[in-house]
Amino acid sequence: MVVKVRLFATLRVDRGRELMVELDDEYTARAIIDELDIEEKDVAILMINGRDGLLDTILKTGDVVSIFPPVGGG
Repeated sequence: MVVKVRLFATLRVDRGRELMVELDDEYTARAIIDELDIEEKDVAILMINGRDGLLDTILKTGDVVSIFPPVGGG
């Protein structure tokens, strides 16, 4: 199955902005961040198909996973 992964801000460094990832069935969002070498603490917002997502959500072909890091500033 193929899902689209969109990365934002600092998560794009050395990974790119958007990736098409081919996965086995029963793959979760947590497995994607593991495969992309992103630590869970670096994921502030996870969206699947434009809605709040959970790391243990099982993905389906065509899903779009958006991953945002914590944002600071002032």
